[in-house]
Amino acid sequence: MFTDFRLESAGVRELLQGAEVRALVDRVAAEVAAKARTAVGDQVPVEVRSYTTDRGAASVTLAHARGMALQAKEGVLTRAAGAAGLEVKERGAR
Repeated sequence: MFTDFRLESAGVRELLQGAEVRALVDRVAAEVAAKARTAVGDQVPVEVRSYTTDRGAASVTLAHARGMALQAKEGVLTRAAGAAGLEVKERGAR
């Protein structure tokens, strides 16, 4: 049993920016992109971009004006993220 526990910021940062988290984030982003591609077909290019902030991150984008309409009307990216097991919330919502 723990008698003392200390959260070390440097260790947490190293973990969140590490290769294991990067691989997990990239894998889930690729899954979201694949599901979005299935929904939009060849009509709209789907792009994945990996980057690092204080942790490994990735974005999936419908890279065409038609993609914005598909997201607004049908929630293509929202549905793809949900199908990949992600919880989608409004920005700023807890």
